[in-house]
Amino acid sequence: MKFAIITHVEHKKNAKELVAYEPYVREMNLWLKYVDEVHVIAPLSSEKPSSIDVPYIHLKLIQKVIPQFDITTFLKVIKAIFVIPIISFKIFQAMFWADHIHLRCPGNIGLLGCFVQILFPSKSKTVKYAGNWDPNSKQPLSYRLQKWILSNTFLTKNCKVLVYGKWENQSKNIVPFFTATYSTKDIVSIPKKDFSKKINFIFVGALSIGKQPMISIKIIEELKNKGYNVQLDMYGDGVERNRVIDYILDNSLQGIVNLHGNVNKNEIKKAFQKAHFLVFISKSEGWPKVVAEAMFWSCLPITTAVSCVPYMIDNGNRGSLVNANRNQIVKEIETYLNDKELYQKKVEKAKDWSQNYTLEKFESEIKELLKN
Repeated sequence: MKFAIITHVEHKKNAKELVAYEPYVREMNLWLKYVDEVHVIAPLSSEKPSSIDVPYIHLKLIQKVIPQFDITTFLKVIKAIFVIPIISFKIFQAMFWADHIHLRCPGNIGLLGCFVQILFPSKSKTVKYAGNWDPNSKQPLSYRLQKWILSNTFLTKNCKVLVYGKWENQSKNIVPFFTATYSTKDIVSIPKKDFSKKINFIFVGALSIGKQPMISIKIIEELKNKGYNVQLDMYGDGVERNRVIDYILDNSLQGIVNLHGNVNKNEIKKAFQKAHFLVFISKSEGWPKVVAEAMFWSCLPITTAVSCVPYMIDNGNRGSLVNANRNQIVKEIETYLNDKELYQKKVEKAKDWSQNYTLEKFESEIKELLKN
């Protein structure tokens, strides 16, 4: 089978290997086990690979480089006018070549792919929509347009659109899906976590405005001021890093709030195994994998009700749904600190649910999609 991947994910070269963001590549390597040849249509960066970039695993893989673009400024709009025809033609070539088309959405490249795939109604296709599929969420016009095209079975034929969560009133080609991080072999017994010593919190994600890391820090600060022995370990990097550092220094939170930057998944796994709570006050998500990962390791999520999170934590039976209100979140955490049985009960439910979604199950589902 000739397999074409059309994606906006930025790639890098490491010696002779093609590398990209680890969670994405880890998933794609499962797809690539069942195909003979691969063309990756994606942007290529001149930057050196980082610790969170890993290589594809396939002997017959070629990247067809396309330029990245956006329309956030007037000059970038002018550039886009020139590069969009080039990108669209390369996408067309890849789709014409392929036996199976795999499109990654949402994104600017995904939008072009949505239009071009209309020209190939008889070709087998899958679309991984890694954004928020919630029909009631506020989203950019380009995202809404992608969702409309993909849901329209007249325009998008012979295609399975893989979305996060179960939503009502969807067309027949929309398939609820998931993402996995851990194998069945990773499952180990985690000793019950109590609050007799330090209460450990974890934040995993970009230090960005959308992830709202400052709220997590202020929650820990308030708990500290109330006399609780707390610690927050933050994993990730981003534009808010300097602001976060300044706040930690200005409020004497060194040793209570610890910044670890981008680290490999094994370090994240150890941190989840140690932590009591994940504090995840994000504004928007697709499949919030850190929520599923925390649950896998008996770390209870305190999270906003974005995307499919309510489905994941069963509307509060496997964690807590909160608003981005510091006082509300602190009270919610204190409820658990004062009721250890409630905490343990939800932790067990969360762990049991998350450990159903392993890499083995994920790979089995992918294999079936490529058969059909």
